[in-house]
Amino acid sequence: MDHDSMDHGGMDMGGGSGDRQCKIDMLFNVNTIGSCFFTKNFYIETHGQFAGACILTVGLVVALEALRRGTREYDRLISNRHVAEYRANGGSYASPLKNSTPKYGSDGDNVAAPPCNPIPALRPSLAQQSIRAFLHMLQFGTAYIIMLLAMYYNGYILLCIVLGAFIGYLVFNWEPLAISEQPNGTVESTVCCG
Repeated sequence: MDHDSMDHGGMDMGGGSGDRQCKIDMLFNVNTIGSCFFTKNFYIETHGQFAGACILTVGLVVALEALRRGTREYDRLISNRHVAEYRANGGSYASPLKNSTPKYGSDGDNVAAPPCNPIPALRPSLAQQSIRAFLHMLQFGTAYIIMLLAMYYNGYILLCIVLGAFIGYLVFNWEPLAISEQPNGTVESTVCCG
């Protein structure tokens, strides 16, 4: 084995045209020109291309935060529709289960419901759950690609991932915070008496 031709600083992903060899280090590095990401066809030849890869990385992480926000907004949308439908029906749903609701009163007489009827839990329809699953799939795939980018251990790419997380969180997670008078800051979750 000819040890003089081996590059001990990284892995040779050559075999492309000319003398293009990808610099892939399995340790922390700051390679720019000669870096490859995902495939040897994504070969960085100029500083402009590397800047483009950095911008793409930031954008990908921001997009992940946007997907997370979009998923939460969709869940809020179907929850709000559920609550509106419940209230539009006078606090009850026309369903086969309506006749099987327990009666209130010690003697088994049919008496009025207690003053606070909690809104029943929402089980999304097949179409709603399919949309939720699709959004989850997009999140999962995007997060996996970001993880693969991080595994190149390139300092600039890692910095872009962290910067993208900051920008994405700043923009897409700027939401009202729930305030509670409880000592530990939590609130008992009852969707009741609205």
